Amino acid sequence: MSRHTTMKTSLWTRAGAGGIVVGLLVGVGVAALTSLAPTPAVADNSSAVTVTSADYELDPTGAPFPDLAVTVSKTTDLVSEGILVSWTGGKKSVRPQGNVGGENFLQIAQCWGEDPDHPGHPDRTTCQYGAFPNAGRDSNVEANVEPDPEEPDTGLAPNIAKNDEQYTTAGRGFANPPYTSIPFRAVSGETVASVVKNDKGVLVHDTEIDVNKNEFFTEYTSNEVKWAGSDDAGNGSVKFEVQTSMQSPGLGCGQPVIVAGKDTTGQSCWLVIIPRGTGDSGVTQIIRPGLFWDAWQHHVAVKLDFKPVGVRCEIGSAESQLGGSELIAGAISSWQPNLCAGTTGSAFVLSTGNEADVLARATGTVPSPLALTSFPASTAAADPLQYAPVGISGVTVSFAIDRRVRPVEGIDQAYKDRETQSFTSLNLTPRLIAKLLTASYVSALPPGADLTHINYIDFENQGDNARNITSDPDFLAINDAEWASQDLNSVSLADSLAPSGRSDLATQVWRYVMADADAVAFLDGTADEWGMVVNPWYSTNADINPTGTAFALPRDNFPKADPVEKPATTGTNGVGPVNLVTWRPYTSDFENGAYLTLRGDGQQLGGWDSTSTPPKYLKTTRALVGEQGVIGLSTAASAARYQNVTASLLNPAGAYVAPDSGSMLAAAAAMTPTTQQPKVLEFEPASATATAALTAYPLTMPVYAALNPLQTDASQRAKFANLIRYAASKGQEPGTELGQLPAGYAPMPQSWIDQALVAATAIEQGISPNAKPTAKPTPAVAPATPARSTPAASGTAAVAAAAATVATATGPIDPTATGTAAGTLLGPRTPEDPSMGPVAMAVPAGLLSGLVAAGAVPMISRIRRKRL
Repeated sequence: MSRHTTMKTSLWTRAGAGGIVVGLLVGVGVAALTSLAPTPAVADNSSAVTVTSADYELDPTGAPFPDLAVTVSKTTDLVSEGILVSWTGGKKSVRPQGNVGGENFLQIAQCWGEDPDHPGHPDRTTCQYGAFPNAGRDSNVEANVEPDPEEPDTGLAPNIAKNDEQYTTAGRGFANPPYTSIPFRAVSGETVASVVKNDKGVLVHDTEIDVNKNEFFTEYTSNEVKWAGSDDAGNGSVKFEVQTSMQSPGLGCGQPVIVAGKDTTGQSCWLVIIPRGTGDSGVTQIIRPGLFWDAWQHHVAVKLDFKPVGVRCEIGSAESQLGGSELIAGAISSWQPNLCAGTTGSAFVLSTGNEADVLARATGTVPSPLALTSFPASTAAADPLQYAPVGISGVTVSFAIDRRVRPVEGIDQAYKDRETQSFTSLNLTPRLIAKLLTASYVSALPPGADLTHINYIDFENQGDNARNITSDPDFLAINDAEWASQDLNSVSLADSLAPSGRSDLATQVWRYVMADADAVAFLDGTADEWGMVVNPWYSTNADINPTGTAFALPRDNFPKADPVEKPATTGTNGVGPVNLVTWRPYTSDFENGAYLTLRGDGQQLGGWDSTSTPPKYLKTTRALVGEQGVIGLSTAASAARYQNVTASLLNPAGAYVAPDSGSMLAAAAAMTPTTQQPKVLEFEPASATATAALTAYPLTMPVYAALNPLQTDASQRAKFANLIRYAASKGQEPGTELGQLPAGYAPMPQSWIDQALVAATAIEQGISPNAKPTAKPTPAVAPATPARSTPAASGTAAVAAAAATVATATGPIDPTATGTAAGTLLGPRTPEDPSMGPVAMAVPAGLLSGLVAAGAVPMISRIRRKRL
């Protein structure tokens, strides 16, 4: 399909005997990509560290969990990302209630400094902790213990630890108890302290200083976990957001450390885990900060080593512009340092945005950014672009949903035992994705607005549209029975976080939806089996859509099409209006969706601030662990970076498949040439190869580097060629080291690498794909049993071969009887074509795999101009 071709609806066939036959026959060509595919990329866990309370605590006496063992999944080569913190040896937790923190839980924070009095331990004054209510860094400490008459009266409560006295003011009677406040010391040297010495050297409380909301962190920026619960066996796990100096200047983690004669490293930091039992010193409940010594002395911690933050190319080196797909940004960030040292070394600046706009510039002969795209250019003339595959990745649906069991009788005890623990699997169909993207669930629309268009009148007359996806019978029918026992009310479970702007990624999501008959019928206005109907403003049926025009699909964006609005109110308690964008804001890009999912931030609207000028709505702080409920569109690479759990999607063969390297390679093997440009492949859900690919992830996408090789800046073309060659060789080695292929990408098959190298030579040498050949062409047919050479070794030989054949392998040729097997004669299926079944497609698809190399999809970055 071309970028602007309207997709025809086709009912997916389910894989059966015919599908098995196709799987065998395509082994001649396409399936070979899977059977002989490279080892899937796997997230590195070689730096995992386990620490135990017994071996680490400063004072094991009275430890809440003496058998606690905590494992941190990754401790080296860190960037801004998510890591997994898991543990055993805890005790069954109790949720926080009001001002009480709960019972038997862990708190987790990031710190930058080492305690000079306790080497090998973090300094608690350097921890980003206390931003959330009922945690904090400070508290009054009532005298709940009788004083020792033989000890001098200091004005301090007897239950204040000696180590806390330096941060505590003396009390003045029952109404003014002692006040303890742990200061925050930033890596830059500044200190935020609310207990200070006055001009007489006496510690006093400076009420103008708030140690919990300061210039270095607030509840909107802090990454701390104030409550992480264990199941009935005392086990648990939580995703933790690791922050660098870019997200938290006060911590400074990853700041370059330059030592003469040594490699530049990143400033290290600490991850601290603080066990909390059933009460604080002198009280029977958890009501005081974990930084107070009675809790802090039981902490465990691990050292975190970071990659140095910032560009690692020589300052002043020439920059080359890249533009387009988010999917490849993560890979380019990893490749950049090694590219600087290449033969045509350069710093690359990637501006992520709409691929079609960048392609339009890349088609001209005036120097332009190298376009990164998943679809070919839309042009009526001969396509002037060379297309080089550089990655394979895909769009994902990330989620962070914690269990909250219904408070009713008859719930399975096993479900109750998992209370607060996060779900780790979720199935979605195209129709369910359509519901999330069309504001068709009740909670996706602002409360107080007129919702009769989705048949919601009031609480007594709610209609058949579910509150959110977890209460939708359509969802419950295909997911584990445990979901039906949950009482999940988060607004951000009624839709999916989605980015603004246009992209190939959005187009592919809508194509996936529109290839499913059930989703098409729902969007057309047909109620599902349980009576739920589409929000009419998104209906593809003009007779139903209030605009009188059908909602056009597929499309390259995710519009907030419903103009619904809760009106503004007046008076003392008046508030402003709320529309769909205010109620459910966009994310900045797909990566931002993954980041917000890690944080449990559903972008929920907060309270009205009448004191602001002008008055405005605030933002709700992120939901903390145990209370999270977020669904967001992301990419496989950003989901891997931020430790997102991703949904398994129903593929055209009828299987629910999660995104990983293997499933993306299976999808790549089932890709077919686009109608407009045979050198660009796509996963076409309605194709025979897709309906036979049981293990394929359906939102897999290739990414191509594309450029008109007749552009006039030869030096820039050489730099782009160098980038492509690196991407197709060493850049395909999976790993966490700089220069390697990050998690969330599938290493490209050899035929894709070959196409990339041919295209790189053509771009460097200025050879147009439409140039007349000067020699008899050599068919670019993949061998029957292609071998996968290691990326590092494949480059030199392939480049030499590419240089010899590029002139004849890239353009149209005159028909000449050579005796060589011709390419496929089977074009894309039209509505008038009879259904030939999967077997008829098997051999042509196999041949195409040798003639057409496909793109690749590494992962996303921000939808703004970004220096890599």
